Amino acid sequence: MSVRSLADDLRGRSDEELAALLRARPDLARPTPADVTTLAARATTLASVRRALDHLDLAHLQALEAVVVAAPAGPAEVAALLGTSAERAEALTGRLRTLALCWISADGLLPARPVLEVVGDPAGLAAADVRPSPGVSADPDGALADLDPPGRQLLDALTWGPAVGTLPQDPDAPMATAARSLVEAGLLVRQDEAHVVLPRVLALRLREGRLHRHPAPEPPAVETTGLDQEVVDAAAGGRAGDLLVLVTEVLDRWGARPPRVLRSGGLAVRDLTRLAAHLEVGQDETAWLLETALAAGLVAADDGGPRGTGEPAWVPTTAADDWLEAGAGARWAALAAAWWSMPAAPSLVTSGDAGRVNALSVHTSYPLGRVRRHDALAALATLPAGSAPTLDGLTELLRWRHPLRTARAADLGPGLEVVAREAEWAGVTGRGALGGPGRAVVTGDDPARVAALMEPLVPPAVDHVLLQADLTAVAPGRLDGPVRSLLQVVSDVESRGGASVHRFSETSVRRALDLGWSADRVLAELADASRTGVPQPLDYLVRDVARRHGQARVGACAAYLRSDDPALLDRIERDRALGMLQWRRIAPSVLVSPVPAPTVVDLLREQQYGPLVEGGDGGLEVSTTTARRTSPRTSSPVRVSSVDDQVARQVVAQLRRGEVLRPRRVGGEGEGLDADGTEGLGGPAGLGGPGGAEGTGAGAFGRTADPVVVAAVLREAVADGVAVRIGYADDAGGVGTHLVRPLAVEAGRLRAGVGDGDARRTFLLHRITGVAPAD
Repeated sequence: MSVRSLADDLRGRSDEELAALLRARPDLARPTPADVTTLAARATTLASVRRALDHLDLAHLQALEAVVVAAPAGPAEVAALLGTSAERAEALTGRLRTLALCWISADGLLPARPVLEVVGDPAGLAAADVRPSPGVSADPDGALADLDPPGRQLLDALTWGPAVGTLPQDPDAPMATAARSLVEAGLLVRQDEAHVVLPRVLALRLREGRLHRHPAPEPPAVETTGLDQEVVDAAAGGRAGDLLVLVTEVLDRWGARPPRVLRSGGLAVRDLTRLAAHLEVGQDETAWLLETALAAGLVAADDGGPRGTGEPAWVPTTAADDWLEAGAGARWAALAAAWWSMPAAPSLVTSGDAGRVNALSVHTSYPLGRVRRHDALAALATLPAGSAPTLDGLTELLRWRHPLRTARAADLGPGLEVVAREAEWAGVTGRGALGGPGRAVVTGDDPARVAALMEPLVPPAVDHVLLQADLTAVAPGRLDGPVRSLLQVVSDVESRGGASVHRFSETSVRRALDLGWSADRVLAELADASRTGVPQPLDYLVRDVARRHGQARVGACAAYLRSDDPALLDRIERDRALGMLQWRRIAPSVLVSPVPAPTVVDLLREQQYGPLVEGGDGGLEVSTTTARRTSPRTSSPVRVSSVDDQVARQVVAQLRRGEVLRPRRVGGEGEGLDADGTEGLGGPAGLGGPGGAEGTGAGAFGRTADPVVVAAVLREAVADGVAVRIGYADDAGGVGTHLVRPLAVEAGRLRAGVGDGDARRTFLLHRITGVAPAD
């Protein structure tokens, strides 16, 4: 069977070749095309072609331009235009054919028609219909040999594009004179009074047969620093350990005292600043940390209770408890996967370029940032293990891998700096190079394997501390388990790093006593956790605070305060810092206040009076350590549609069945439009009966045509200037057959000349039930 269109080319491919096309261009598989004709029509829509070109690297784009210039082209012609080997040219064009951007005719490789529209004038050359005079075409080398210096200078300026030159306003200027001479000699073509064009054939001669001044059939050499992969993995593991500590700190802090949700959504700047100070990291890293935790489902906005009676707040989810119980590798893998796939761009929080953007708000969503993240790290993954490229080197590599996409970016530099910084925070890279677990995340490896790769790299948690006489405890590593919970209660973090320092104070000891702990229990717990015993200053501190703790007791009056020490009540009653409580003495040992008891307790504790809370029966009410939690929220991440091997094979099977069932035109010969992309007959757009004069009736077409196929066939007819027959549903529901000459397809309408008189008429595309050639 002769191959006269892309549909014929696709029909002749094997199941595996069709599956490869669907995997490479997943938009063609959804919804499942009815047959190969529909697949070809869908593959040649402008939107799909642009999407496919967007994923091509510079080598394949240059090869596609070479095919456009040399069409119908062979590997040798493409290799000569690209200045590369025939084997490399064949590999590049083979990939283009796999993507259905080109197809093989009897004469050679041809580009799909929409490719011509998208590519335009390739490599700065003039349009193919711009030709020199016949004499110059016969002997271009001879015509170029006798040029004077001004003429040569003008041609050199136009050689590498753009091919259109603007003439000086002064007609006596040297360049204007040279241009007139070249036009008279047939070397330039006058476009209008002010512009001249260098024909394509002469430009290629001047370029010595090369299509591009800087051919790029291979990726550029990137300047890198070579590092030992073990060093890179160790650095990445250290960063992963820091990440786990910081996220755990956020969950502990927000579980006890969750910040409120802004009315407009997001986190208040004040709360972000406080959290950054508590974690001892910058606000930019804190914002990134929160967005990652949100994407991982570890925190969410809670409405304040089962009926929304409280104030909405940012609260850890119940999934956070499961996350805390998992191994270090699994916890990191969950965070890394969330960062890799989240659409949020945390850098917007502190950039200030578009006004104030609050963390955790919808305004941090920036899908293009996610694309930049994927592109940059995928480019990094192509380098040898342990390679740490410079920012300029990575930028150059990214421009080669995605030239069309990066050309739309105003400046790649700042975006890549953000990606590199966040990748270090996430533990995906170490010292600028991709770690082993990070490479597995980038390549989409199984989460369980990603966790297993990181598990031995995260520094192991320690189960002890070293108590010091200066009322500090040194943790010689990452704390986890009961020891971390203990120090969280009885101490405050003073400094972080490979070894963290925790400070004991009256305030921190009172936290434990407020939970109902005794001094003996606090000291016993610390003794069990320490390798150095409990120093005497710490023993004195705990017992002294415990001796004074609970002397004052608060109850509901709205609140009352009672104490067996009248002097203490005198001091409290006269304390100006507590004036808002409006104390009233009702007995030598009792003060009452109209302020609710929880507020009284908080203020007394802030002023270091250490009260306890009494219940209605006079017994003590001990504070609970239960952290606030909310249910996980169903996230809506950006999902990229993909087609795996199983889905591709199912679609191919459906295509084969559709080919068997597709209607055939009576006579069978001359099947299909003899144009690229789709065919009018032999597919769902074809007529079910023989052609002829205009007729009516629902049976004029075998079945309703795919709108994509109809539009593609009509555009082909417009481009080729051929007449077609269409089935058109009228207002009464009947279907008539019309002989038309398509003039334009736009805005859901077909403008065409109808019948022998070529009367102008407009048809609605959604009413066209089928289309076939007029012959």
